[in-house]
Amino acid sequence: MTRTVLINILLALAWGAVTGSFTLLNLVFGFVIAAIALWIIREQFHTQAYIKKAWRIASLILVFLKDLIVSAFRVAVIVLAPTRRYQPGFIAFPLSTDRAPEISILANMITLTPGTLSVDVSDDKSTLFIHCIDVPDTEALKRDIAEGFERKIMEAMR
Repeated sequence: MTRTVLINILLALAWGAVTGSFTLLNLVFGFVIAAIALWIIREQFHTQAYIKKAWRIASLILVFLKDLIVSAFRVAVIVLAPTRRYQPGFIAFPLSTDRAPEISILANMITLTPGTLSVDVSDDKSTLFIHCIDVPDTEALKRDIAEGFERKIMEAMR
């Protein structure tokens, strides 16, 4: 896996050398072209897992960006409509993973999303405590986190 990442980076640098431009955009483009090339020759160099993992990481990033935009809009509505009644509260989210890096990424993604804050993890790593600025349906929020962030993190990390 790490060998394939190194090959991809080297191919992206070779792309920059061939084109004569080492701008960030050109190097990213070269990285994508190199990833496509590695995908084409995946059977000869056993790079299938690398391409699959890269896709899963990209999918996680897209889910995070979507939730970031939706949450920012919801918080803006709360701020701009002060007469609206909202229901702040804490929820205890049952974790499906006990791996520290996955829990850390999940907690950070939740904290970076407007309107939510990861407060603590239980000692046995089975529960993540989250504060929400507006949580009318705690079960729906738990389901959204489990089927969104948590599932995508576990797919990307394993």
